[in-house]
Amino acid sequence: MFKRHFKILLIIGFSFFYKNVCAQKAVTIADNMKEHMFKADEIICLEDPSNQLTFATVCSASYQSKFIPNISFYPKNYNRSSAYWYRIKVSFNKELKRPAVIEFFDQITDYIEAYLPDGKGGYIKSFAGADLYFPNRLYQHKNFEFTINSTKVGEQFYYFRIKSKDQVNVIIVYRSIDRFIGYALSEYFTFGFFYGMIVIFSFHNLLMFIAVKRRQYLFYILYILSVGLYEMSSDGIAFQYLWPNHPVWNEYAYGIALFFLSSFGLIFTKELLHVKIKAPALNKAINLILVIRLLFFLVCLFYNNDWFKYKFLEFIPLSLCFFTGIYIWWKKQYGPARFFVLGYFFLYVGFIIKIVHILGWSRTIIGNVLGYYSLSFGFLLEMLFLSFAIGDQVRLLKRKKEKVQKQIITQMQLNAELKDKVNLELETKVEERTREVQQKSKELQQKNITIEDQNEELLAINSLLEQQAEEISRMNILLETDNITLKTNIEKVTNARINATELDFEEFSQKYPDRDSCYKFLADMKWENGYSCVKCNNLTYCNGKLPFNRRCTKCAYEESVLQRTIFENSRIPINKAFYLVYLIYDHKGAISSHKLSEKLGIRQSTCWTYASKVKKIMEERKKDIKGIGKAGWSRLVLEKY
Repeated sequence: MFKRHFKILLIIGFSFFYKNVCAQKAVTIADNMKEHMFKADEIICLEDPSNQLTFATVCSASYQSKFIPNISFYPKNYNRSSAYWYRIKVSFNKELKRPAVIEFFDQITDYIEAYLPDGKGGYIKSFAGADLYFPNRLYQHKNFEFTINSTKVGEQFYYFRIKSKDQVNVIIVYRSIDRFIGYALSEYFTFGFFYGMIVIFSFHNLLMFIAVKRRQYLFYILYILSVGLYEMSSDGIAFQYLWPNHPVWNEYAYGIALFFLSSFGLIFTKELLHVKIKAPALNKAINLILVIRLLFFLVCLFYNNDWFKYKFLEFIPLSLCFFTGIYIWWKKQYGPARFFVLGYFFLYVGFIIKIVHILGWSRTIIGNVLGYYSLSFGFLLEMLFLSFAIGDQVRLLKRKKEKVQKQIITQMQLNAELKDKVNLELETKVEERTREVQQKSKELQQKNITIEDQNEELLAINSLLEQQAEEISRMNILLETDNITLKTNIEKVTNARINATELDFEEFSQKYPDRDSCYKFLADMKWENGYSCVKCNNLTYCNGKLPFNRRCTKCAYEESVLQRTIFENSRIPINKAFYLVYLIYDHKGAISSHKLSEKLGIRQSTCWTYASKVKKIMEERKKDIKGIGKAGWSRLVLEKY
C-alpha cells in the first residue's frame, strides 16, 4: 500500500515538472519501420476514479494537462477500481504504403477502448478485451489488435481507455501488418511445437503406464497436461480455441490449472523419488503443502477468486520439489534424481527470469522474447529431463529385475540338485523296501510248500487210519477238519498280513494295490444282495461311464460305486482311505490324527476330520462289529449296512 501511494505521489510531483519543462514525446514512424514498443516516457496516462469520463471530455483542451507521464517501464492500473486513459503521440514523416496495427499484449485485460484518427479530423472507436466474446475481435489472435486507419503525414494522438479488475501491464506496440503476420505465424508455430511436445510426452507416458502399471506415469501425464492448460490460459490460446464464447472462464482457468500443476507436481515428486521411504520428513512436508494448497484453492474458488492472481505463491511447492530432488540425489545417492534436479533447475531459472521480466528489470540483458517465454522454455526443458528421470528409473528397475532373475535361476538350479539328491535317496529306500517285500514273499511261499507237504503226510496217515476203529474214524474226521482249515489258511496267506497288527501301507497295498481293486471290493460288497436303483427301484442295470458304476436300464440314473459309502466326496486316494479305516478299526479308534498323518503322508487336519467320521460310525455299529475280528473294518464302509 505504501509503495503504491509513493508511486502516485511521485507521479503527481513529476507531472508538475513535466507540464512546465517538457511535452509528450512523439514517436516517429518511418515507412520502413516494422515494429516499435512504446517506452515509459512515450506514454502518458489519466486515472478516472469515477469511470464516467467520455472520450470527448478526455481529448478536450482542459484535460490535456491532466495527463501525467508514466514512470514504470510498463504502465499499470494501480487502482483496479478506476478506469485509465492512455495517450501516445506518433509522427509520420510520409504516408505509409502498408497497413499497420496497434497491439496490446496482456491477455487478461478485461476491456480496452481504442480511439484512433480516421484521417478526416475524427476518431474511430474500437473494442477489445478478455470480457468480450473472442469471435467479435477484429483479428482472431490471442493479443488485442487495432487497425491504424490513417497514416497521414504529421503528428497524431491515439487514445486508449483500459478497465480491468486485475492489475495488468499496458504494453503498447506498433507493428506493420507484414511484421504482425510473420510474428503471429512464428509465435503460433512455437505454441504448436510446445503443445505438441506436451501431447507427445503425454501419449508416450500413457503407453508406459498401460505397459508397466506404475502410477508415476499417470501423475506425470496429469502434471504436464496441467502445465499445458496453464500455459494456454496464460497465453490466451485456451480462450481462442477452447471457450471463445465463455469469457467468464478466463477468471478461473489459470487458477485451477495452477492448482493441478502444483498438486500433481508434488505427488509426482513423491512417486518418482520414493520420498515416503527415502525422506519421511520431506514426505510429511509435501503432504502438508498439498493440504494447504487445497484449502487455499477452495477459498479462492468459492470465496474470492481475485486471490488466484497471487501466482508467486507457487514458488513454495516449486522450491519444495527442487529441494527434495537435491536432498535425495545428494544424500541418498539416488541416480534418477539428478535428471529431476536438472529439470527443476531450468524451471526455477525460468520462473526467476519471468519475475524479473514482469517487474521490468534488466530488459536489455534478458530481452523481451526470452523474458516473456522463459517459463514456457523452463517447462519444456523440465518435461524433457523429467522424462529422462523416469527412463533412468526404469533402467534401474530393469537391472534389479535381471539381478533377481539371476538369483531365481541360481536358486532353481540348487533346488533341482536337491531334488535329484532326494529322488536318489528315495529310489535307494524303495529298492531296499522292495527287497524286503520280496524276501517276505519267498518266506511265505516256503511256508506254503511246507504246509502242502504236511497235508500230503496227513492224507497218507488218514488213508492208513480209515480201517481203524470208530475212535480212529473220529480222529480222522478231526484231521480232515484240520486239513480244510489248513487249505483255507493257504488260500488266505496273502490276506494274513492284512489282519496282522501294525501292518504298514506298502504291505496293506498288496491286497488293494490300486483304485480298481478298491472299487471292485466296494462293488462286490455294495451289491452282494443284488442291484436296486435308488431312484425307481428297477432291478436291472448296465455298466456306467466309469468303471464299476452301474446305470439303471429304466431311468438311466448312474450310481457311483462310491455313492452311499464313507468314501463319497473323499479327497484322498481310495487305497489310503482304506488303510486309514483299517488302522482306526485295528486300534479301536485309539490312534491319533498325528500318527495317521505320519503313516499316510496326509495333512493332520484331513486325518482328524476323516478319523472323526470313522470313529462315529464305529460307535454306531459297535454291536454289529463286536466279535468279528480284524476283518470287521470292512463292515464300516457302507453308510447303511
